[in-house]
Amino acid sequence: MEKQRCTWVPLDDELYVKYHDEEWGVPKHDDHTLFEMLILESMQAGLSWITILRKREGYRRAFDNFNIDKIVKYDDAKVEELLQNAEIIRNRMKINAVINNAKAFKKVQEEFGSFDAYLWGFVNNKPIRIIRTGEHDIPARTELSDSISEDLKKRGFKFVGTTIICAYMHAIGLINGHADNCFCMQNQ
Repeated sequence: MEKQRCTWVPLDDELYVKYHDEEWGVPKHDDHTLFEMLILESMQAGLSWITILRKREGYRRAFDNFNIDKIVKYDDAKVEELLQNAEIIRNRMKINAVINNAKAFKKVQEEFGSFDAYLWGFVNNKPIRIIRTGEHDIPARTELSDSISEDLKKRGFKFVGTTIICAYMHAIGLINGHADNCFCMQNQ
């Protein structure tokens, strides 16, 4: 018997199915993973998630496996190199935002001890469960994504609008938005 999944998952795309089944909505607390997902979600701005998902390994190679300590040291020459890399979206503003966001991320880590402590503090360290039954009731923004987005912007982050942050919250499991009939929800 075929597993029931959220209706937004294209069942003919193995990469998307794997992402849905194993990552989306699963709480993440490792700062490295939180940084990677924040960068990938910000790269999605104006694009489809599957475009970024298919380029994920390229992003890992291009950005030193999302090593923050290396990224904060990127210079103009590295930006120019990245602009020639066909494995990623070659957008100067987005590439510069990665470097900027690495620096802002480190400041949050210094202030809160970890980005995890900062981010999960918005939800008292407990994932929010949204009740939904269909494909079209996943919100593009919430009051929480508005608050986090606003706070991140005050801290100097770029490409962290409320829609990007709402998608990020789902990706890292801050919000569990699986449909009620999805096997991922039933396993929790």
